[in-house]
Amino acid sequence: MGWIYRNCLQPLLFLQESEAAHNRVIGGLSWAGRLPLVPMLADAVYSAPDLPVTLGGLRFPNPIGLAAGMDKHAAAVPMWERLGFGFAELGGVTQYAQPGNDSPRMFRAVNEGALVNRMGFNNPGAVAVAQALQQWRARDQWPTHPIGINLGKSKVTPLEEAAEDYAFSFRTLQGLADFFVVNVSSPNTPNLRQLQDKSALDDILKALRAVNSKVPLLIKIAPDLTYEAIDDVLELATVHSLAGIVATNTTIERPEESGDAQCRAIYEQTGGLSGAPLRTRSTEVIAHIYQHTEGKLPIIGVGGIFTANDAWEKITAGASLLQVYTGLVYEGPAIAGDLVRGLKARMEKEGVRSLADVIGQS
Repeated sequence: MGWIYRNCLQPLLFLQESEAAHNRVIGGLSWAGRLPLVPMLADAVYSAPDLPVTLGGLRFPNPIGLAAGMDKHAAAVPMWERLGFGFAELGGVTQYAQPGNDSPRMFRAVNEGALVNRMGFNNPGAVAVAQALQQWRARDQWPTHPIGINLGKSKVTPLEEAAEDYAFSFRTLQGLADFFVVNVSSPNTPNLRQLQDKSALDDILKALRAVNSKVPLLIKIAPDLTYEAIDDVLELATVHSLAGIVATNTTIERPEESGDAQCRAIYEQTGGLSGAPLRTRSTEVIAHIYQHTEGKLPIIGVGGIFTANDAWEKITAGASLLQVYTGLVYEGPAIAGDLVRGLKARMEKEGVRSLADVIGQS
């Protein structure tokens, strides 16, 4: 199925502007999720074999998840499971509805498997997302796999009031997600990354801890942090008993060299870079976190996962779960199942019975 997408459907989608294509796909999935037979058909075509992972008291049918940013409106909640994903992270969601940055704001560097985006947390706000989730539940179309929600700060909220902004969204959405991710690492909201500083992040985590009824809470960090700054985040993760780290968000760095003129032009755009060029750095960050915490803090690995080899690299560096975004754009809806089947084949080749046996063993 991946071949059909790459050679037939992807060229048609890539004739369209990036965000327009994205919106059409999400709109189509949202429509499909409301029909009685389409989800079952998608499940028959794209389902992934079982490769269960248990983490934070949650059971994931397989370790491949949908990364935040793909479904910000909770528009296609039932369909991600039908496409083979073991979990889905919705959002980012902010307290207030906001349109995000001016368009165009999403760009493809096609020949190097990358995206640059400066979306700016465009979303309908926490209350509207909660209503959308409640509607899916009322239709009895709630997925069996875990659902996470990525929380961001509203652009209009001053940094000194960020803690309450995050806490409002958490309170509004609590009970509608199996875990939450605190996003203080998007490069597309002015000064947001300052909230990765130890004191500011501590305030946010204290506010969330005050309203949290034991729902697993994770932090998503930037790949551009120094190892010293990462260690500060890890210290807070221990102090506040966080469930894990999502590593990593997009990067503001760019490849030192590119032989492709179109890609060089895309890399000049302001925004976060994702995809293949991020693969190595995100894996380095994962390995550092795993080693620094002696494997005691679970990691969701994100960044440049296109193949089962990429997935294996992240897991052996220290990730317990994985997420894809850019890989889905380039490889298509079969990616989750393809990755799971590839991991199972690698496990058989290596004589491994459980993924837990190879986490951090690179």
